[in-house]
Amino acid sequence: MAILSAFISLSLDGCYADAGGDMSWAHAQDSEQAEFTASNAKGGGRLVFGRVTYEMMSAFWPTPMAAEMMPNVAAGMNAMPKTVFSRSLKSSDWRNTTVARDDLVSELTRLKGEDLDMSILG
Repeated sequence: MAILSAFISLSLDGCYADAGGDMSWAHAQDSEQAEFTASNAKGGGRLVFGRVTYEMMSAFWPTPMAAEMMPNVAAGMNAMPKTVFSRSLKSSDWRNTTVARDDLVSELTRLKGEDLDMSILG
């Protein structure tokens, strides 16, 4: 059975963004963090998103800028299978993405049976 884990950027005081909604602090990386991120991106599992995070990620990772800034991470993000849970998202144009509109628990249970580890990104 597949393992479901979460990869979440969070400040020490429990915030995802500053008071203005800026998340740039979460993207500042030293060499150790960059190596860790690149290692995770080539992991061979499935990425799991909610709509908001998915839209943010899909607006960046398939771009030439992402390929230039973080080529290994961009390649991994674009190649991995992705599932986005949303009742409002009608379709996806990011490669290897499935939009799941049904019951989250039932769909995750089904995906866990595929024996491909999954990571929720947030």
